[in-house]
Amino acid sequence: MESTTVSVATMTWARTPEEELLLRRSLTRLAREELPIAIADAGTNPAFGDFLRGLPGVRVTVPSAKGLVAQVQGSFELAASFDTPYTLYLEPDKELFIDRMLAAFIRRAPADPGTGVVLASRSAAGFATFPAMQRYTEGVINHLCEERFRAAGDYSYGPFLVTRALLPRVAEMDRHLGWGWRHALFSVAYAAGLRLAHVTDDFECPPDQRTESEDDRVHRMRQLSENILGLIA
Repeated sequence: MESTTVSVATMTWARTPEEELLLRRSLTRLAREELPIAIADAGTNPAFGDFLRGLPGVRVTVPSAKGLVAQVQGSFELAASFDTPYTLYLEPDKELFIDRMLAAFIRRAPADPGTGVVLASRSAAGFATFPAMQRYTEGVINHLCEERFRAAGDYSYGPFLVTRALLPRVAEMDRHLGWGWRHALFSVAYAAGLRLAHVTDDFECPPDQRTESEDDRVHRMRQLSENILGLIA
């Protein structure tokens, strides 16, 4: 796939100074790829919002509704205005992926009309670098997706490309789905007869994210429940 056919949709919420620093680094690096970028920001930090608007190639929106899905919908709606054939959904803290893997992922992604979604898919070696609870919960949803979509692969790493034809369906997502919006979109693509393709690489866990707190483990369990809900919604 040519990078000129791709725009980016992402969302930001800098809740702490540490998060803000990470987002500033990763989004500055992303802007160097010269892709048009749509960001739905939470709007809680005016200085951070000014930083986002100053990045080259970036457009920013602050959705009136709160919550993860509302921000996702806002970012995809804004990304649609770039009129690119494909949109890359990307969580903004994926600094390692942006710096080392993004360009190759786009280059390797198939661009045939029958493909609706192309997922960045972790190899066994890459998956093994993630914390235990995350591996367990994401292993469960990956297995369920394999059963549902008749194709093995990693459906949980995060970044994926989606064809422009599916963008209007993001706006229809139930905002109670939480993180399950992703798997709901995969289900929509599958039901429409579009292929879910995978680009597999050694996508690793950042070293500073390889330990889990109790809050992290609870988050992973909650995320699993939302993912399952999205898969069957």
